[in-house]
Amino acid sequence: MLEALLLAGLLAHAASPTDEHSVVIAAGTVLDGRGGRATGVRIVIRGGRIESVAPAPRTPGGTVTYDLTRYTVLPGLIDAHDHLAWHFNREGRLHTKDDAETPAQGALAMAANAWATLRAGITTAQSPGSPEDADLRAAIASGLPGPRLLTSLEPLDQSSGGPDELRAKVRDRKQAGADLIKLSASKSIREGGAQTMTDAQLEAACGEANALGLRTLVHAHSAESMAAAARAGCSQVEHGVFADETTLRLLSERGTWFDPQCGLVFRNYLDNKEHFVGIGNYNDAGFAAMERAVPLAVAAFRKALAMPGLKIVFGTDAVAGAHGRNVEELVCRVEQGGQRPMDAIVSATARAAEAVGLAGETGAIAPGLAADLIAVDGDPGLDVTALRRVVFVMRGGVVYRSEAAAAAR
Repeated sequence: MLEALLLAGLLAHAASPTDEHSVVIAAGTVLDGRGGRATGVRIVIRGGRIESVAPAPRTPGGTVTYDLTRYTVLPGLIDAHDHLAWHFNREGRLHTKDDAETPAQGALAMAANAWATLRAGITTAQSPGSPEDADLRAAIASGLPGPRLLTSLEPLDQSSGGPDELRAKVRDRKQAGADLIKLSASKSIREGGAQTMTDAQLEAACGEANALGLRTLVHAHSAESMAAAARAGCSQVEHGVFADETTLRLLSERGTWFDPQCGLVFRNYLDNKEHFVGIGNYNDAGFAAMERAVPLAVAAFRKALAMPGLKIVFGTDAVAGAHGRNVEELVCRVEQGGQRPMDAIVSATARAAEAVGLAGETGAIAPGLAADLIAVDGDPGLDVTALRRVVFVMRGGVVYRSEAAAAAR
C-alpha cells in the first residue's frame, strides 16, 4: 500500500494543475452531474479547472490528452458522510485509543483509506466526528492522494453541556477550523436509536452554528430525534432508520437535508463482525440490532424517496472495512431502494455539492468548476453497477488513476 501511495504521488506530481497548458479529454458519454447526458464531448481543462465543455469536432484533429471515448465521464462523486479515520489495527481489530497503535501506524492507515476512497471515484468526502481529520485534511491539501476533505473535528452530544456550553463549543470548533458541526442526537442503532440530546440542546447548537455560517449534521435514528433536529434548524439529518412519514414530511417542509443509508454500513459491520465484536456496544445484542436494521433501512429509504420535496443526499457512513467500497451504497439505493440510477448519481454529485456547501466548486461538469472527473466502463445512468468499474480519476486537474485512458500527445 505504501508503494501505491508513493506511485500515486509521483503520478499526481507529473500531472500538476500548476501547468497552465490545457488538458483535453475526449469523452464518449458525459453525465454532467445535474441530470444531463451528452455524447461525443471534448472537455478542456486548464489550471485545475474546467475551461470548456463542447461537442467533439466532426473532423478528427487536435490534441487529445486522454482518450475516454470508450467510457462514460461524470463528475467525481461526493460522499457526505465518510469516516476516513476509522481503520483496523495491525491485529485486525477496530482501532481504539487504548490499543497501543503508534501515531505513524494510524497515519498510514488513514492515508491508505484516503487513497482507496479516491481510487473508487470519491473526489470529495465529508468526515463528521474525528479530530484526526484536521491533519489528514491538511496532508491531502498538500498533495497526499485522497478526496477533498471536509471535517467537523470532535462531535458534540448530550454530555457536551447545556445550551450555553454548547454554543461556546460550537464557537470553539469554528475557531479550530471545523468545516461543519456534528451532533449526536440519538443512541446508536445498536442501542435502539432513542433521542439523547434535548430539544433545547439542539436549538442552541444548531442556532449558534447557523449564526456562524456553519452547517450541522445530526446523527438521529429515531423519528423523535429527527423531528427535533429539523425543528431546531439543523442542516442535515443522518441515518433515520426509524423515520416515519410525518417526520419525513417535516424535513421536507423545513428544507432539511436527509442522508439515509440503504445498506453498505450495516452489511460492512456484519461482514466484518470478527473485527468489531467485543469492543464497546459491538456485542451480540448490537449485531442482532444491526441485522434487524437492514430491512428497516431499505424501507426508510423507500419512504424518503416517496416524500415530495425531500432533499436526499448521498452519504455512506463508511467505517473501517468499507473504504473504497462507497459506491455499494448507491447500488443498494437503486437495486433495493428503487431510486432511478440518474437520480442516485445526481444525489452524489450536484446535489451533494449543494448539501456540503461546495456547489460553486464541484459536483458538475461545467466551465469554471474544479476538474473533478471520473470515467467508468459502462453507463451508470442506465446501469448503476458501472460505478464499480472506475478506470480514470482526476481531482482538481490532477490525474490519480488512469488505467484505460490512452494518452495521445
